[in-house]
Parts: sequence; C-alpha cells; structure tokens
Amino acid sequence: MSWRGPALGSDQRDLMAMLDDFAADHDIVLADNPEAVAGLVAELAELGVWTLGTAEAHGGGGADRATTAVALIQLGRSWPALGWAAAQAHTAADLLSGDDRCADLVKRVHAGTAAVAVADAGSAHVRLAWSGDTLHGSVDRVDVAAETPYLLVLAGEDTALLVEPSALKPRPVRRTGLGGALTRSLEVDASGSAVLELTGVDIPAAQARLRLGAAAVAAGIASAAADAAATYAAGRHQFGGALTAIPTVRQSLLAQASKAAVILTAVLAATEDDPVRSFATAHEACGSAIDVAAAALQSHGGYGYLAEYPAERYLRDAVSLRAAADIQSAAVTTARSLVGLPPATVLRKDA
Repeated sequence: MSWRGPALGSDQRDLMAMLDDFAADHDIVLADNPEAVAGLVAELAELGVWTLGTAEAHGGGGADRATTAVALIQLGRSWPALGWAAAQAHTAADLLSGDDRCADLVKRVHAGTAAVAVADAGSAHVRLAWSGDTLHGSVDRVDVAAETPYLLVLAGEDTALLVEPSALKPRPVRRTGLGGALTRSLEVDASGSAVLELTGVDIPAAQARLRLGAAAVAAGIASAAADAAATYAAGRHQFGGALTAIPTVRQSLLAQASKAAVILTAVLAATEDDPVRSFATAHEACGSAIDVAAAALQSHGGYGYLAEYPAERYLRDAVSLRAAADIQSAAVTTARSLVGLPPATVLRKDA
C-alpha cells in the first residue's frame, strides 16, 4: 500500500496500520452474504472503528474529521460497501443522539447491530409523501450493508424522519459493484409510532458528512486501484522487460497515482461547514475514482477484465458508489443552497 496523502499524525498512522492488518487477516472479497457482512461490521464496531468519528458523549469514538476520513479511506480500499455504510452510521448517530427516544437505537448503531439507511428527501431515489398521518411511497435504493435497516429521511432544513423496519418492505436491487452493500429498495407505509419526527436537527451538517464520507471511500478505491496497477505493471514482463520499462505505461501509472493523491489531499483537508466545498470534494472524488479505476483496468490489459484480478472490481465499486451517494441529486440541492433557496423537496404533513 502507498499513502500519497498529507502527512499523518501518529494516531492516524496507527489506525491505518491496524486496519491494514485487519484487512490482511480478513482477506475476502465481499458478496451479498448477510452473515459475512454482519460479522465484519461487528468486528469493526468492537475495534471502535464503525462510529469512530461520533462524539464520545454519545457513545462514539470522538475522533476528529481527518482521522475519521482515514478510517473510511482504509475501508474503501478493502470493502467500499462497508465504508459507505459506516459513513451512514456516523450520520445517523449524529442526528439521533440528541433525541432520548432514539437512545437504544444509537447504542445498537455503535455496536453494529442495527443499521440506518440515510436518504435525502431531495434525492431522485426518494418518492415519499404524507397522506394524513401516514408516510408512504418508496426509496429506490439504499446501500447500508443490512437486509432490514431503519430509514432516516433528511426531510427539510431542520427536520428528519426515522422509520421503523416494520413499516418498510425491502426488496433486493441489483447493481454494478459494492459487494456486501445488500442494496435494497424500500416500500414505505408508516404511521403512528412507526415514524418518528425529529426537529431542530442540523440537516446541512448531515448532508456534508454523507458527502465527505463518500469522498473518503472513493479516495480509498482510487488509491487501491492505482497501487494494484503499479504492482501488476512491475511484475508483468513483455518484450523482454517489465511493463514499467515502457514510457507510456509509466506515464499512465503516474497519472493514476497523481489523481489518487489529489483526492486524498482534498478529502483530508475538507470541512463540513461549507456545502459547496463538501459537495465539490465528493463530486471530484467520485468522478476521479472512476477515472483512476478505469485507467488501472487498462494497465492490466485483458487480464483487467478477469475476476481473478481486483481491477474490474475497483471500477464497478467506483461506479456504484457514485450512484449510491447520488451525486447528481446532491448537485441540485447544493446549487439551490448556493443561491439561498430552500431545499426543493421538504416533507411536511401539511404539504
């Protein structure tokens, strides 16, 4: 593994080494096996990684944003589906910790025994409306590494809706990559105690945390893809020498490593207090991860398309991550925020 991001502190280096060792000890390619996924999540929670960046007062690890990003980057290198699920766990814990009604759920999120899919009401994936006191409709996809998650809808500038699993009908959804995401569509029919309204919550901060989480996972994918291409090229011989003896190959590897370095630098420097900056970081990271993974696949030649090599998986994961994070809808939301307009979609009972 090569680290081409900004210099890390000792705690961050220790965290990276721990997760490297963890990945080496669990050398598996995740598929949609609920037991295998749950086992990894439980172990990551026991290590304190799953909600590393939420406040200690609320049961989390209390790590700063950059250290949290390092953890998500490392998960992105090995299991991007778990990285994206962990980003949602952080977001859910942040929003729910201020409400005593959610105390038990928050404990289970920290322990990795409950999953909360976070969806923005402004997303193209979300089609929800109130009919009297009943919230009904559907969410086209959630990728939270769980078969029966809770649903947390970011419903306005300061409102969120928490829907119990009992009011959701999940159905498996096929996707390109993100093995282990257990991607589902959700049919929603919630009323009474099955839907909980939370008010006075910081929705822009939640949106920023989600976007920067996606950016960190994308940085992990890009870094892993660039490393895999360099390793393959150094070990593959053609025309009497290693592929790295060919100038065009070296230039391609440099371009891949450079893009990965730029993403890592942006992710570690990003902050959650500017919606444009957090969106820009996610947009560029997710797009660049696809570019790097595609170039890395080409560096493998025809072997890149074989499942025996990780190159094709990195590309599929990068494509699916961008879709799961719904960067296109985030662009619409951020553009409205930039000019002072409220969210395009706000779920209110009187709407």
